Amino acid sequence: MQPLTLYKAIADSTRLKAVLLLCQLPELCVCDLVQALGESQPKISRHLALLKKAGLLQDRKRGLWVFYRLHPALPAWAEMVLRQTLAHNPEFIRDNIASLANHSAANCC
Repeated sequence: MQPLTLYKAIADSTRLKAVLLLCQLPELCVCDLVQALGESQPKISRHLALLKKAGLLQDRKRGLWVFYRLHPALPAWAEMVLRQTLAHNPEFIRDNIASLANHSAANCC
């Protein structure tokens, strides 16, 4: 992965928040990210597709649901940048984490 690829991919607030949520939580369903980010499912899916294409995320299907996680082959330097961003800016996704905590997995997945 080239640095420009990473920085272009996370230059959008929604994409950066999605990636930071996945730095904190091992795996999230699209419906979880819709709830946490407060955006429509089509918009979240477009952002996730871009992040996947850039090599930041990996997905897996379980029935009708698609789950995302950080790509296991993400270079160490890129993962370190993301984890440092999260460690030094926890307030950036604080509200998103709270929204996710209020979300019941029974609503989807």
